[in-house]
This record gives sequence, structure tokens and C-alpha cells, in this order.
Amino acid sequence: MMYAHSATGVSPLARKVVIIGGGAAGIGAAGAAKAADPSNDVVVYTSFEDVGYSPCGIPYVHGKEIPDFQRLFLATKETYENVGIDIHYETTVRSFDPANRTVEVEGEGTTSYDELIVATGFDYQDPGVPGGDLGGLYYVKNIRAAMEWDKVLDSVQRAVVVEASPLGLEMVTALAHRGIETHLVDPHPWALGELCDPDVAGPVQESWAEMGVTMHWNTTLRGFVGGGGQVRAVETSDGEIPAELVVVATHKVPNNALALAAGLKAGSTGGLVVDARMATSASHVWAAGDVCEIPHGLGGLPLQGLTGSHAYAQGKVAGTNAAGGERSYQPVYVPWGMVAGKWMIGGVALGEVAAAALGIPHVVGRATGISRARYYPDVKQVRVKLLAEPGTLRLIGAQLVGGEGIKERADFLAVCVRKGITLHDLATMENVYSPPIGALNEPISVAAQDGVATAAKQV
Repeated sequence: MMYAHSATGVSPLARKVVIIGGGAAGIGAAGAAKAADPSNDVVVYTSFEDVGYSPCGIPYVHGKEIPDFQRLFLATKETYENVGIDIHYETTVRSFDPANRTVEVEGEGTTSYDELIVATGFDYQDPGVPGGDLGGLYYVKNIRAAMEWDKVLDSVQRAVVVEASPLGLEMVTALAHRGIETHLVDPHPWALGELCDPDVAGPVQESWAEMGVTMHWNTTLRGFVGGGGQVRAVETSDGEIPAELVVVATHKVPNNALALAAGLKAGSTGGLVVDARMATSASHVWAAGDVCEIPHGLGGLPLQGLTGSHAYAQGKVAGTNAAGGERSYQPVYVPWGMVAGKWMIGGVALGEVAAAALGIPHVVGRATGISRARYYPDVKQVRVKLLAEPGTLRLIGAQLVGGEGIKERADFLAVCVRKGITLHDLATMENVYSPPIGALNEPISVAAQDGVATAAKQV
């Protein structure tokens, strides 16, 4: 959309865009709203001391892979000031009123808006057990808090991580790297039990054992045991585990209380319902990030609590549309990847466990290959598993584990799922062969060939 400008340089279409939340979604929205028309008045309210940093990097500072927290900051406060984004730090929004288009801000009173973007993010699910108010329970989120917790880690000898979520996997690895006796408690039979297949999680768990991690699978959290106001143990169905620190890495739930109080509609995940333009059920109110739910590209299953890249992209869409532009957000296929233990793991869309749980028929192709030429130094193993729709052999999911190159393959396979690429296509795909970066036989292609052969045997 083109914006007409007056002789003064101020657009007659300029509007006041208020954003609640300064995470990836909020800052993405602010930048997009300002880019749509620099004359827009863009105001961001955040309860934290900072914006524009990567919370995803916090576990890697704790694990000493990244030397300091300053490297996680993506921009200075002056950067936002210079582009005209007005950020109110350590400021609490008490409520908003869609009917009157007002926001009630603690210490500032009532302010109006033309368009409002809710980017309030997530909270960790309350474990719902006794002792939740004890000191020593660490919820990894705010970088300033992480800086203080990092000092505490210097004196911690024993720690427990509650749940093998993506954050849980990162923190187990970080604590083990730190030389801390680490225990993992999870109700599932293996790591990332709702996302990852056991054959992909297996190598990670083996490497954790080599690093000295004690894993408690099929184990229920029953409470936090304290002394003098501080946690001293974790009570589980597998017994009591002594600990001076507990990382609570439970499922991310939408921080939706403010929006629900304003009458916005939430879906089955608790996330706010939005359309492709990130518009909510209230006029002139948009939402982005972990506070909302997004449909999966395969069947439309609503998802909430995705990654920072999803939140940022959603923020860009919400900010553009709030500012009068036109931009859409597509259903997601959720490529994912991470370093856990001594391995990289990743995937896209459906794994075998998820497909079986949803009753989705599938053909599987598998391959174990290498990341570089076999004779090149530091060659790493790559295992690929592809899931395809019977008959058409259209790709519906993948999971991978290896030493390198997992992220790039997950990204590529996500596009394949989105575009309806088949195992036949992948079985005959071209691939780069260069000894330092690619083997003669691409593992994805070999896995696809295996899937085609498997499907032929089933006919």
C-alpha cells in the first residue's frame, strides 16, 4: 500500500500503533509498523528492562559455549530511539479496552491507540505441585535474571531439570558442560516425547549418559522440598533427588490473561485466535507470537508456543497490517532443530510417533549417511527419516539426527512438505558434492529411495 505524504512529510494516514510486549513478536511488529510509514507513532510497553536480545542464547552462555550475555543483545536502546520507536521499559499494562481503543498503563494512566498489537508471549506451565514458591527454582526467560542465575551456577553442585522440552534439552546439556551433577525428570519415555521419535532421541540420551547426566523417564514430579525457603530436593515418583537448583522447563502456555479480560477469543490451545493477517476477534486488535495459536499446514491442527523465528515473522505481519499495509502469514510446518548432548537433532511436521497418535497413515524411508566426503576431516554421521503419504508418496514429515547440517536439511524439507514434494522427487534430487561440505550421496535422497522401495513392497 502506498502512503501519501503532505508537504510537511507527515502522512495523513499516520496512526498510533501500541504494542504490548517487547519480545521477538513485539519488536518485529514495531519495526514493521514503522517501516510501513515512518510517520506512524509506534509505542512499545514491556515489563522487562531490555528488548532486542536473544533469549534462545541464554542456555549457551550458561554452558560456556558463548562467553558472555552481552553478545545476545541484537541492538542498543539508542537504536530504537533513533528510528522513532518509543519503548517504555519496566512498564506494566493493566488492561486495554477494544471498544474505546484505550490502554491502561501503570504509572502512566490511560492512553489511546488507533491499532493495538498483543505480543505478551508465554509463561511456563505451573507444575502444580507443592513448593512452587521456594527459592532456587529457575524459569529461563529474562536475560537480566539469567545474568544473576549464572553467578549462582558457579556454586551449584547438583541440579534438576524438570521436563525434557526443547529448553530442557538445552539446559541439561548446559549444566553438564558446566560440570554440575545434573538430573532430568520427565513423564515421557524419552526426550521430547511429544515431538521427537525415540530413534532420534536415543543418541542424545546416550551422549548425556556419557556426560554424567542421570535421566528419570516415566517419572512424575510430585513437589519441591525446601529448607529455609530454598529448594533442597525434588520429590518424584522415582524418589527424592537432592538439588540446590531446579530448572523448570515445562510447556510454554500463552500469557493471555490481559487479552482474555478484554474479551478476545482464545482457541483450544489457550492461544488467541487470529486470521492470516494476525487480526484477533476484536476490531483494530492484532496478536503475534506465543500468545496466539496458528494452524498447522497438515490438517489445520492449532499450534501454540512455536519458535522465535515464528514469533518474529508473525510480528512483522501484524505490524505491517496494523499500519495499513497488506501481508499474510501462512500455516506452519514447523521446521525445528537444536543441539542436545553431543548431537544435532531436528525435523519438520510429523514424526512417526505424532503421525501414529493422529491416526495418519504413512510410509517411512530411512538412511544413514555422512555430512562430508568420507576422507575429509571431521566428517559427521547424518541419519534421515522421511514420512510420506501412501499412494502419492507426498512428504508429510521428517526427523534427523547427526553431527552437522541438520538445520539446513530441516529447512529444506519444510519447504518440500509445504509444496507437496514427493519421495520420487527427492529420490532423484540433485545435490552438491564438495568434499568439505557435502558427500557424494545426499542422505535425504537415499532415504527417499528407501521409502520408494518400501512403498513398492507394500503394494
